[in-house]
Amino acid sequence: MDFVWFILVGIAAGWLAGLIMKGGGFGLIGDLIVGVIGAFLGGYLFGLLKISLGGLPVLVGELIVATVGAIVLLLVIRLIKPGSK
Repeated sequence: MDFVWFILVGIAAGWLAGLIMKGGGFGLIGDLIVGVIGAFLGGYLFGLLKISLGGLPVLVGELIVATVGAIVLLLVIRLIKPGSK
């Protein structure tokens, strides 16, 4: 069941990151990939910076971390591929 929640959070994070970054998104599969990779990246960055979201409900904290990671991932993608919005 944790895997299903991870996938759902990944989809939501990828979608939210696409909205925040004013991009058109990458479709369901693309948003899932961006969100899942963003979740790993966000978890790594938050751990590296010793940032904890302990006061929030777990699902909300996971969504925030995954969304921040997905935004960072989209920024890196746009730096590598300058023509993408």
